[in-house]
Amino acid sequence: MTISEFKNQYGIISKSKEINDLVDITMQVAKSDISVLLFGESGVGKEVFTRALHEYSDRGNKKLVSVNCGAIPEGILESELFGHKKGSFTGAMDDRKGYFEIADGGTLFLDEIAEMPLTTQVKLLRVLETKEFMKIGSETVTKVDVRILAAANKDLQKEVDVKRFRNDLYFRLKAVTLNIPPLRDRVEDIGILADYFLELYAKKNNIDIPRITQNAYALMYQYKWPGNIRELKNVIETASALSRTGIIEHDSIIPLLSSSVGLDENRNLPIHLNKSPEALDREMIYRALIEIKKDLLDLKQLAFKNQNEMQTYNNGSMEVEDVIPMDDMERRAIINALNYTKQNKRKAARLLNISERTLYRKINEYGL
Repeated sequence: MTISEFKNQYGIISKSKEINDLVDITMQVAKSDISVLLFGESGVGKEVFTRALHEYSDRGNKKLVSVNCGAIPEGILESELFGHKKGSFTGAMDDRKGYFEIADGGTLFLDEIAEMPLTTQVKLLRVLETKEFMKIGSETVTKVDVRILAAANKDLQKEVDVKRFRNDLYFRLKAVTLNIPPLRDRVEDIGILADYFLELYAKKNNIDIPRITQNAYALMYQYKWPGNIRELKNVIETASALSRTGIIEHDSIIPLLSSSVGLDENRNLPIHLNKSPEALDREMIYRALIEIKKDLLDLKQLAFKNQNEMQTYNNGSMEVEDVIPMDDMERRAIINALNYTKQNKRKAARLLNISERTLYRKINEYGL
């Protein structure tokens, strides 16, 4: 199987050298039982590579069990992983299998492994080395045949340095490390990913494929995508859902973009990793409403600022012709900001203390 065939089979959409190199490594190590550590920011596609590692391996016809270690309360994580016997603690009404036993013969994916408590790390290391463990409340050993894949969006070496992660477990897990770059470091992938998500959305909803304008593409190429591929997917789907013309324009994208460092992670049970598409759509629409509210506040602050300036002028001696209408002042301020920043609208918006979306609306309003 070639790299291109592998990518197509497992839905790895990319033309960047960095991803092609990772795919090559994935194909080499997938057939072995060696542990693999996947590192990268939230939303870069660690789950996609995990699925490829499992399905391309000799365990591909067995279970892939995914567990978000950061989403399980510390007090019950050990029970979730290793299981327990009836009556071993308050609330243990029946015997229960843990994820290791459920994944026996297959693959266990431990996401956000940096959030695992040190006491549980000790037991995980023992399972990795001996392939056996004891359920809570049990006096017998349970043997399992499980391949471990782990992922983290924190630098585990730094976690080791501050004593929050065991050094021996770190070296045991990092036999092979796949460092998946953020989307902002592989800009050439943004366009083909956007087109791919458009096709998926259109097929799922039985509609014609929406069209993205060149200005909208340009905006997406400039944006830093703190939520990475997951954020891009939700922006495309939400813009498609809200479009009445079947055309996704520059102004359709702006309200859906976040200026935050990253997206909040869902740390509630159930444990399965991905939010539903419906929940993510609601999240994006909610963020768009917040942006609209922010724009209104920006305009209110701008009007208040201009009013104060006019009052300051009135305290001195001046003629009627010295009074400048507020819309002229606003227009001049925008022109000056654009000239100063050499037409960089994002920088101009910061200078004017308004959002970029408000600036674009004002540019259209004044015909600039």
